[in-house]
Amino acid sequence: MSVRKREWTTPKGEQKSSWVVDYFDTGGKRRLKTFTRKKEADQFAATASAEVLSGVHIADSATITIAEAGKLWLKSGDAAGLERTTIDQRRQHLLLHIVPLAGTVKLTKVTAPWVRAFQDDLRERGRSAAMVKRVTVSLGSILADAQGRGLVVRNAVHELSRARSGTKPSEKRAKGKLRIGEDIPTNAEIRAILDAATGRYRPLLITMIFTGLRASEARGLCWEAVDLKRGVLHVRQRADRYGTVGMPKSEAGQRTIPLPPMVVNTLKEWKLACPKSRMGLVFPNQAGNIEFHNNMLHRGLWPTQVAAGVVRATSERDEEGKPVMAPKYTGFHALRHWYASWCINRKSDGGLELTAKAVQSRMGHSSVQVTFDTYASLFPAIDEAAEMAAAENALFAISAT
Repeated sequence: MSVRKREWTTPKGEQKSSWVVDYFDTGGKRRLKTFTRKKEADQFAATASAEVLSGVHIADSATITIAEAGKLWLKSGDAAGLERTTIDQRRQHLLLHIVPLAGTVKLTKVTAPWVRAFQDDLRERGRSAAMVKRVTVSLGSILADAQGRGLVVRNAVHELSRARSGTKPSEKRAKGKLRIGEDIPTNAEIRAILDAATGRYRPLLITMIFTGLRASEARGLCWEAVDLKRGVLHVRQRADRYGTVGMPKSEAGQRTIPLPPMVVNTLKEWKLACPKSRMGLVFPNQAGNIEFHNNMLHRGLWPTQVAAGVVRATSERDEEGKPVMAPKYTGFHALRHWYASWCINRKSDGGLELTAKAVQSRMGHSSVQVTFDTYASLFPAIDEAAEMAAAENALFAISAT
């Protein structure tokens, strides 16, 4: 590998010069790379020499741009059979956030400092902190796919992630806990919603409140999966936002949930009035097809909350200048959170205590750790002083016998 100065005269008689790095890549192909300054040429030569010796060097001319790598990334997702919603999210991140800002950048130019600058650019253009994080994850996934294709050596996003994971625990940002009354409806709010629920969405809301079903699972629920005699509901499938029916989120998502008497009685009545459905759906639309998620929200959950007085004030004003009220909880996951808290605190409500494993099973979490990570703050706190005193008394009681 050599670094040499090249001088020439332009047709206009101007003297020009540059520095050329002349080397052979990992495959034995001769490469030339030109720099304006010798310092830059020397730095590249040192780096390229080490990469060639390690067998990992990729020349700029042998790689592609981020936009091109993004297209390959989308194709990989299709080939892997990823859900349509996941592919759509990938495409949105690529076309709306990554390509406009960095689509022409070569993969070999993506370093840790470049990623930091890219994140700063996203923030300056009005992207939220959450969106910056999600887009960065997608960029890391694009680089990982390109690595597998031999188009880039380093994944700067993953390098940054590993560097951050080495920070002290105190330096990590604490994950926000779910809060009763903000993320999770209170028992009083749930009772108000149950009292206010009417019409064709009443059975849906009652079932979701007392089973913790995901919205997609409720949309795909069939009567053959509901055993009203035994009082249980089997989750075997779900329907995504496009109306495609498939398996639940994970293997653990296939589960059996016991039904309280209120749900059993409500579904018995609803079965007589339920629109006929070719698929045997429990909560179809009026035509018997899979219900749209937005309809469930705009015609079911939100109006019921407003009727129940479970609302929040918005920045908008009505004709009298008063704040316009909106539903307090915007998604069905709030009902799912409430169901989890209800299961966790059954003993305090006079019911039978459920183990964390039982709560995990009913929620359809992939592991009990997911249950703890999500709802740790809801589990009853242990009186450690009383526990130690009881353990001590038990020890001396054994010694005395």
